[in-house]
Amino acid sequence: MSHEIVIVRHGATEWSESGQHTSGTDLPLIESGRQRAAELAPLLAKRTFALVLCSPLRRARETCELAGLGDHAVLCPDLVEWNYGEYEGLTSPQIWEKRPDWLLWRDGCPGGESPAQVAARTERVIARAREAGGNVALFAHGHVLRVLAARWIEMDVMAGARLTLGAGTISVLGFERSTQVIAAWNHAP
Repeated sequence: MSHEIVIVRHGATEWSESGQHTSGTDLPLIESGRQRAAELAPLLAKRTFALVLCSPLRRARETCELAGLGDHAVLCPDLVEWNYGEYEGLTSPQIWEKRPDWLLWRDGCPGGESPAQVAARTERVIARAREAGGNVALFAHGHVLRVLAARWIEMDVMAGARLTLGAGTISVLGFERSTQVIAAWNHAP
């Protein structure tokens, strides 16, 4: 595979703006999130995609539609956000009040997913992208996409902690010769 994987983090929601962990809570985009998603359309229109995969959660679907690829999207449950379990809706400072040493990338979430479980899901997405026969677009969420990027470059889930990813941004995973690389990261229109 010498094609690229273009990853798109959904636009802003109320909780992404407030820093609340949002997995299964199915929030819509806020106005600035809708605007940013629409601004992605001209950037994505410059490419052709053999496959467009999208998280089934509303914020990712809305972003995909506003970015112009909704008609081509296939819903992919493996792209849902990290399941935060008991930490759903909490901010990291709220979690640290009870568990000062907590680190998502190492510890996962009680009642939610472990780093290994999220890595396994992202590896299935990577395998599916490899089989697509062309460029692939992925519309999903901040933490799951950061894990996917870390696994793409054959690093541990912990490497995702070092890859900040803003709402409504585009990143590109590709190749330098035969080595899997992060070709572009966290690009905002």
